[in-house]
This record gives sequence, structure tokens and C-alpha cells, in this order.
Amino acid sequence: MNSVIQCLSNTKPLLEYLLGDCHLSDINTSISSMKGALIKAFSTVIQELWRAESEDRVVNTTALKSQIQRFAPRFMGYCQQDAQEFLRYLLEGLHEDVNRVTTKPKPILTDVDEQLSDQQKAVESWKRYLRMDNSKVVDIFVGQLKSTLRCTSCGHCSVTFDPFWDLSLPIPVRTGQVRLQQCFDHFTREEVLDGDEKPTCSKCQMRRKCTKSFTIQKFPKILVLHLKRFSPTERFRGKLNVTVDFPLNGLDLSTYAANRGQGCMYNLYGVANHSGTTYSGHYTAYCKHPYTAEWHEYNDSRVTSISSRSVVSSEAYVLFFELSGHSSHL
Repeated sequence: MNSVIQCLSNTKPLLEYLLGDCHLSDINTSISSMKGALIKAFSTVIQELWRAESEDRVVNTTALKSQIQRFAPRFMGYCQQDAQEFLRYLLEGLHEDVNRVTTKPKPILTDVDEQLSDQQKAVESWKRYLRMDNSKVVDIFVGQLKSTLRCTSCGHCSVTFDPFWDLSLPIPVRTGQVRLQQCFDHFTREEVLDGDEKPTCSKCQMRRKCTKSFTIQKFPKILVLHLKRFSPTERFRGKLNVTVDFPLNGLDLSTYAANRGQGCMYNLYGVANHSGTTYSGHYTAYCKHPYTAEWHEYNDSRVTSISSRSVVSSEAYVLFFELSGHSSHL
């Protein structure tokens, strides 16, 4: 909980939204299950962390923990939990508390029109998403993935667009070192769907062998990457302690963009690290200060300055990147 909150505390657009009390006018009291209680508790913690006189002070997170437990009962007690799962639930709860949609709209039951161009389909899918989920939290964290299903018999391509809050990247090696780019290559590469998983081709009207691939349609302002060090299906495999080498600045994702020429350069500002094994471990965070650009390590109650050279390690688990330059309007 600590390591994730420290990463969010150094997420500039979220920090400024809370420090400026902008969230108060956005509180959703109609369809949010928490009626604003979660984001208020979260904002209290963030504001205390950033108070000028907060040098060497301890910030009490009890109220926040009890609100998170109300929203997501799986976080009751003090068992080991997964940081990426915690982040996902926390952001979902914060989003719900400031959702601009105050009455649930009637669901649209029809598929997006096949006749539209890919670009129009993407826009329509995004509009449909925002009908239900539209908040400052979505503005900051949510991107859109394009999934292309191609029939190997007739060549017909069926394209769908889905929102994402983070991307879970496979680590394609068991030992040694791998570049983040190689994890992305693995995530976006064509996968063959055959046998039991054969989909029905909308043109052939039959189940056919197809290929499926991903590209990124909309790049979020804040990109969260989760490195899949734990396999839920292969518990015996343990944890992958591979070093994934990632750049601190200038992560260029244009290769994976659905549309060429999109702004998609990212700079790293936060890392949640996991040391230990699948069953017992310890989380720390490395974060870059949003105003001084200095790196700090957050380890339980200790905060220390660190050199940017120490940020890449075999313990990096969840990476936080911000879109650089003036491309965030995309």
C-alpha cells in the first residue's frame, strides 16, 4: 500500500488535482458506492505528505485503509497482497468517487458499426466508454488498445477497441536480462488462435483459424506497466527475477502505435519494486520528485535520496511513465 501510494503521490496531474481540492466539486454522490469517502481519505493522506512542515512527520493512513477495505474487502487484514492489484482497485475506487456520470445511462446493446473506418470505430468505442466512466482519473490513466483479429481463410480483419488502465507485459526470458522493448514486442506480436480457441469469422460465418494482435490506439497521459514476474497458473515456477532494462527518459512507443506519428514518448517517474518470493516479500518504491526531478527511495518509514543509476533493477515490478512534451492531447 505504501509503495503504490508513494508512486501516486509523485504522479503530477493526480497530485495537483488533489492539492488544489479540485476533486471536491467532482464528488459523485449518486452512483458511487463510496459517495466520495475514498477520494477524501486518499486526498487527506496526499495533502499531509505534501505539507511544507511534513519533514520527518508520520502520516496516518488508517482512515484510508479502512475506506479501501470498504470498497474492496479483499484488502482486509494485513496479509501479503499484490501491488498491481491494489493499484487497480484504488484507482477504480477513486475514479468512481469523482465520476462525472451521475445517472447510469441505458446500455448500448448493438456492436459498433462494421462499416465505419478504424479511426471512427476507435472514437465511437471511446465515446461509449465515457458514457459510463468519465473522470479526472480516467483523463489521466486510461488509454485504448486496438485488437485486430484476422481470418487466415478469407483475410477479413475484425477490429475492436478496449480501454486499459495499465498494461501487463510478459517477460519473454527465464534468466538473465531483457529490454522493456522486447516485452512490448512479445505483448503486441501476432498470436495464432486455432483449435479450441478458434473464433468465428464474421465474414465466413464459421469458426476459422485466426491471428490476433494488439497495437495502442490512444496513449494515456500516465502509462502504468506491470511486469509479469508471477504466473498465476504456474505457482511452482516461482518468481521471475530477470532484470528488465527500461529507459528513464525517452521511452519511444511509436512502433506499437496504431496510427503512425502519434506522440508516444514517455519518461519514467515511479517504480514499485518487489523483493523476495511469491509467498513472502517486501515492496519499496523509487520515485522522481515532480518538481525537483530528484529520485528517492521509499522503504517503509525510511525515505532516502538515490541516484537515478540505481532505479533499474531486477526487482522492478510496476513502472509509472508520464507522456512527455505536448503530445498528451491525443
